This record gives sequence, structure tokens and C-alpha cells, in this order.
Amino acid sequence: MGFSRCQLPLLLLSTLLTSSVHAMAQDQATLQESPSTATNKKERKREKKLARELGSAYDSWLKEDVPDIITNEERRAFLQLSTNEEREQFVESFWDRRNPDPESANTYKEEHYRRLAYADERFASGIPGRKTDRGHIYVLWGPPDEIESHPTGGTYDRPIDQGGGSTTTYPWELWRYRHLEGVGENIEIEFVDPSGSGEYHITIDPCEKDALAHVPGAGSSLSETMNQSTRASRFSNTDGTTCPMPLGGMSTSTKEFDNLDRLFRVQRAPQHFPDLAEKVSSRIVANQLPFQYRTDFLRATTDTDLVPITIQLRNRDLSFESKEGVHSTVLDLYARITTVGGRVVQTFEDVISRDIPESLFQSSLDLDSVYQKTVPLRAGLYRLDIVIKDTQSGNIGVLGTALRVPHFEEAKLDASSLILADQIERVPSSQIGTGQFVLNSYKVRPHLSKEFSGSDKLGIYLQLYNLYLDGASRRTKVSVAYRITQNLQEVWHEVETPDDLHQGGEQLTIHRFIPVSALSPGHYTIEVTAIDLVTEQTVIRTADFIVIPLKHARPGSD
Repeated sequence: MGFSRCQLPLLLLSTLLTSSVHAMAQDQATLQESPSTATNKKERKREKKLARELGSAYDSWLKEDVPDIITNEERRAFLQLSTNEEREQFVESFWDRRNPDPESANTYKEEHYRRLAYADERFASGIPGRKTDRGHIYVLWGPPDEIESHPTGGTYDRPIDQGGGSTTTYPWELWRYRHLEGVGENIEIEFVDPSGSGEYHITIDPCEKDALAHVPGAGSSLSETMNQSTRASRFSNTDGTTCPMPLGGMSTSTKEFDNLDRLFRVQRAPQHFPDLAEKVSSRIVANQLPFQYRTDFLRATTDTDLVPITIQLRNRDLSFESKEGVHSTVLDLYARITTVGGRVVQTFEDVISRDIPESLFQSSLDLDSVYQKTVPLRAGLYRLDIVIKDTQSGNIGVLGTALRVPHFEEAKLDASSLILADQIERVPSSQIGTGQFVLNSYKVRPHLSKEFSGSDKLGIYLQLYNLYLDGASRRTKVSVAYRITQNLQEVWHEVETPDDLHQGGEQLTIHRFIPVSALSPGHYTIEVTAIDLVTEQTVIRTADFIVIPLKHARPGSD
């Protein structure tokens, strides 16, 4: 009973296999996506919606120029871009990443467009040649090492493992590659044209080209001629083919899944970046060390931002070693920032260590450890990857996320990120601009959990840019309103006038603590509105936070 249950799915798969191979070959995107059909449909629907928003030139690039060689991850990243400037950067990085010699002309790009032109000229059949199965394989892998072509079909002597005997075939071709990277050696790919229209489709069934398969008494195999099998048995094979039974009953069913796997791999873009694939795999299986992160954006120059990247871990999740009355933990951190096309623009690594005296150890387990690194980046879309390893336990935490660095407007009132902090204090002049959490002349430690109890301090930090001087007083005039709402209802409000604020040059730093002791537990939004009274320009920044009961209050970070 157990054997028959195991066999049933294979029989069902084999029955469906022959009729579905052509559809599989034509829908490469489906093959490359998640095995869940429902997920695929949602993904394709989302991508179609996003594609409609692209400019015609970029839509054409995605659909006509690179659909065979772009990876799923790259396609999704491209569809998430919001400006043509970002798309142009992506296209440039896309080709740079594939350039075998950055010091010379991009031979990969030149060869790709040569293949597209050849495919359109050679394989067109009512649709562009690049969109046919032969065109697709040619664009991916280039010219085969050998081609066996039968453009008019004709007489065909089957090999013994295909049943032997002679038959007549539809037009067909067999392409041989001595080596395909990531696929294997001596790879044979067969195409058949049953309709005679010139559009050959890829097949894993070497007997699909048999034009006499449904003609009684014609094109019989050796075993059928000797009455050892019937023509009907061809269509109940369990190996996905419609070949006659070989003489003596030899079976090729063990090749079924090998053939399917080879069909899948041969239609994928060649894997040029196995190191990235390896990192993606490790992210799935090794994310054992949870951590929170936050990125903020402050203007450095007209075209560069300062980007503080803050990471917070719970001490309870770390492994400590006790020695001579001190509990110690050590973390290795590595981070990489890349363009959407994969070019590395910034990396940093650090060793994070904590030493806690025995007397404070138990209470420190309820606290957090916070780390920050500030990097300069030009405005644009990036990918941020972070890996943290606990050296004691070997646990690893991994993050991969988009990083969109904003462009600060020139000659227009603008503002940095609004940072909610549990610590804001001036630093000595010797420490200005240096060290963790230091933003200009202040040390600002973000509170990543956004949870505050009545006994906590809710600090806010914001920088304003491009303020104008009043012609008469030669000073800036800025008014700042603070507003806290819950469910869109205002629960607290305060305004600082120009007399309350230190008015200096075109940049102004706002920092203060907001009382939360009078707020009942719940979710809130704080809104900071700055008005340049000289130009009457306004900028608004908001942030969400949570007030928690004192008895369940989460201790602050250390």
C-alpha cells in the first residue's frame, strides 16, 4: 500500500508532463518564481501594474532587451524604482556588473545585442525571433557547438532506447553544447515544429517529433512489430515521453526528474554571481540572532547625505562568557551597501564587545545594546546588507533591505529625518562630529523600539536646511509647532517662536524632550511643523511612538 501511494504522484506528474512542457518553456518567469502558483499570479499582476507606470523606453528595455538575462531579484528591484534617474543608474549598473573587463568596452553587452539581432533574423515565425524558444536559448547561451537540423522532417530511424524502427517526423532540430555553466557537460536541447509554422518549441520528449504516432499501423517500433507492446502504451509512460517501449522492456523513467531539472536550468539566465546566491541562501537558514535597525538622513553637502545606520540587539539574545567577575560578549559585524545593479559603494566591519560586572548582569539582560555607523552616500536607491555574528554561540543575524537616500532640495526649506531618541546631549568640542551617535555637536541615540513609559524621556532631533535671512534683522525667523495626536485627535500641542529658538545661519538644529507622563498607554503620532516666516515655506516631519504602562515598561538601552 505504501509503494502505490508513493507511485501515484509520479503517475499523475507523468500524465501531465507531456502536454505541459511547451507551456513551461514559454513561461520562463513562472519557472523561475516561487513554486506557489497563487504567489506567482500575484507577483506577475503586481509587476504588470508597476510596468505600466514605467516610461516607454525603460519598459521596452525590460521587456525587449533583457528579459532573458535579468534575474528575478533585479527585475523586482527595477520595477520598484520611482524616477527615470534611478532607472538610468540601474541600467548602467546592470551592464557594468556583467562587464568581464571594466577597463575596456563591455563585450558582454555587445555580444548580447548581437545575439538579439541574430535571433530576430534567424528564428522569427510570426513573433520576434528573440521571443521563440530557439531565440531564447540562443540569447542565453550563444551558438551551439553542433546543430542537427531537419527543416522538412522526413524519415527517422529511432535509436534502440527510443523503441527502434523507422517513422516520419515533423521538422525538428537538435542543439548540442559541450559545456553549459551551471547545467552540465554535453547538453542536448531538442526543438520540434509539429504545426509546420516555423515556430519550434523546446521539448524533453524525443518522440514528440514523431508525425505518425497517431496513425494506426504506421511508424511502428520494433517491440510493437513483434507484439511485445502496443501503440497505446506510448502515452502511459512514466518518464514524461511518448516513446515506444524499447525492445526488451528497458525503461528510462529514472531520467524523468533529471530531464525536468535540466529543462529548468537550461532556460534560466546563466548564474554569474554564485557568491550572492550563496548569501541569499545563508540568510534563509541562519537568521538566528534578531536585531532591529534604523537609518536616518541628514544633509552633508548639496549632493551627499550623512546616513547613520543604527542597530539594536537585546542583551538577552546574546551569549556571555563569565570570567573573573565580568560577563563579556563579542559580536562581529559586517555591512555592505550596493547600488541596485550590484556595484559595491561602501562596506564596513566592526567588532562589538560588551563587558558587564557580575553585580549588574541580571538586570542588564532586560536592556539593549545599541551600535551606530554613519556613512556618506549620494542620493539614490541602494541595497543594505548586514551580517552580525555572536562569536560565543555562532548565531548569525542577517538583514537585506532597500535603502533610499533622499535628495535635499536646494534653495527650499527642507529637513532631516525626525529622530526619536532616549539620549540627546552636547558633546565637548573635541568630539564634535566623531564617534557613535554624534551628529554635529550633539550625541543623539535613537530609541529603536519607539516604546516609552511615563518615566522615560522622549527626545526629538531635527535639522532644518535652507533658511532665509530677514532683510532688516539679518537673522532667520523660524516658528516650530509640536503636535501629538492619537487616532487623528490632538492630545498635546506647543509652539516655539523665533524668540524661543536660537536663530543663526541657513541651518537650524531642533532638539528637545517631549513629556509623555500625562499620556495614557497607546499609539501616538508626533508631528513637527517648521515655518520659515521670511519665505513662508513649511516643512513637516512625523514619527509614531507607543506609550506603555509603567509596570510593563521596557527598560532603556545601555
